[in-house]
Amino acid sequence: MVALGEGFGAGLVLSLRARYESRMLRPPSGLSRREMLRLSSGVFLSMGLWPGALSAADAPRSGNYSFIVTNDTHHMSDECTAWLERVVAQMRGHREARLCLALGDLTDTGSRESMTAFRKTFAKLGLPLHVQIGNHDYAAGNDRSQYEAAFPGRLNYEFRYRGWQYVSLDTTEGTKADKVQIQPATFAWLEENLRRLNPRRPTILFTHLPMAEGVQYRPLNADALLDQFRDFNLRAVFSGHYHSLTQRSGRNGAVMTTNRCCALKRGNHDGSKEKGYFLCVARNGDVTFEFIEVNPA
Repeated sequence: MVALGEGFGAGLVLSLRARYESRMLRPPSGLSRREMLRLSSGVFLSMGLWPGALSAADAPRSGNYSFIVTNDTHHMSDECTAWLERVVAQMRGHREARLCLALGDLTDTGSRESMTAFRKTFAKLGLPLHVQIGNHDYAAGNDRSQYEAAFPGRLNYEFRYRGWQYVSLDTTEGTKADKVQIQPATFAWLEENLRRLNPRRPTILFTHLPMAEGVQYRPLNADALLDQFRDFNLRAVFSGHYHSLTQRSGRNGAVMTTNRCCALKRGNHDGSKEKGYFLCVARNGDVTFEFIEVNPA
């Protein structure tokens, strides 16, 4: 694997500077070249200063469609099953949606009963469901066997839809919730598989732990993961874990979000009371989204 460190950050800045100069453009207002050298990869992405973003206008044509993103459902009881059935019934009303992403913490304790209940309930949605593991999807002793039995091959993977590329990455370190290190298996998968994707195609990344700079519970090595996408036309990064609505975005850059949870028996970290999910639209190579609150019973 290529070593990623401080030298790469400086190289990225110099590459960006050269591209700005070749276009006879200046760095963003209020930012000196020396200050650019100090920025991390997460900051570059949030500001839109990303090689893939600079060429986004030249990306191949892609289709327009809607999709659903949900996170942190934390199934733990029969009451939660009834709640999720109501959530799914509301989601079915978005007839324009073509797929659904579920960003981890599908369950609260990683039990077989909860994993089965989640899988059966979301099967009623009638849409392709693409899941990612969360730290609460492990049982005691960092056992993820029930998740893997319910959703085989859904740790690190990619799929494509209407010209868009989706990459789903495992950012967990067992049941650990904070100061997490994304594990070597995820980086090994990236080294082996990213080369099969088209860097010019609009790309969506989804994870459990938040990737954006400054968001609580961000993994310690999140920048190293984002560095892998430095040449990609990354348009959106959807994450969960931090039960709060956060958004980081910049000119021509990926929108990086977390959302309130969609759980019956877990609260939001920001103190808000609304529970819900995102309804997203992929259009003309960009992603927009709106928060949809689950209707009270």
